[in-house]
Amino acid sequence: MNTIIENENLKVEISTFGAELQKIENKKNGKNYLWNGDKAFWGRRAPVLFPFVGALKNKEYSYNGKVYQMGQHGFARDMEFEFLENADNSCWYALSSNAQTLEKYPFAFCLKIGYELCENTIKVKWEVENKDKQNMYFSIGAHPAFCVPVEKRNECYLKFDTPNTLMNTGLENGLAPVKNEINSKIDLENGYLKIFPELFKQDALILENHQVQEVSLCTPDKKSYVTVKFDAPLVGIWSPYKENCPFVCIEPWYGRCDSIDFEGNLEQRKWQQELKSGETFKTEYEILLF
Repeated sequence: MNTIIENENLKVEISTFGAELQKIENKKNGKNYLWNGDKAFWGRRAPVLFPFVGALKNKEYSYNGKVYQMGQHGFARDMEFEFLENADNSCWYALSSNAQTLEKYPFAFCLKIGYELCENTIKVKWEVENKDKQNMYFSIGAHPAFCVPVEKRNECYLKFDTPNTLMNTGLENGLAPVKNEINSKIDLENGYLKIFPELFKQDALILENHQVQEVSLCTPDKKSYVTVKFDAPLVGIWSPYKENCPFVCIEPWYGRCDSIDFEGNLEQRKWQQELKSGETFKTEYEILLF
């Protein structure tokens, strides 16, 4: 089931499947800012990543002496959410643990996802409630894909809220590398980075340690087209390594994939979030449209 929320500027469509954004339309010019899910490039639009972000080493993790299997980015993006409520400009969805999730992830939880419109901004809200008697360990992240404003992606720019050189963790076969061979410095020009053909050759850029809190996809003349604001400790930036790919993902994350040399258990994963019994983790990020 899809729900539509709107205000005088925006019309936004969300599906109960994955509580995933389906469309972000500018009502004044009819333009859709969100990728349409064409499988020729990528069959998703804006999945929510939970209870893991990225890949696990050997597609598994251990907790309390038991090994669990888990695919990339967890399971929430492929599950039906309960539709809770909506007003003209906001709506909420919920996913609660059940027999199916407990086989893969041994914690009782309730994940709530909300969307709220304010002028030209979409606020995306996350609430993770630990309904278990034990501490809960999880990651959560966004993966929205934004259409580039012109025909050719490589004519566009990325803009960051810092003029400083950035450090990209990078990926090696889906995991974080050990050596600095893939970790690379990203030199900016007054905060701007021109998108070039080889930028995503080694998969996503991963910026850790609160290096930035705002990333914009910009036009060839460096005007902001879509801006994502967040307080997350990491952000991923990804686009398929294909010629003339028509979208770029800007992804605030509370967690990331395992490192190649990781040998620990669930509690020891880097950037893992820990939530005590009965507590609720709350955060949000914003999508600004120009």
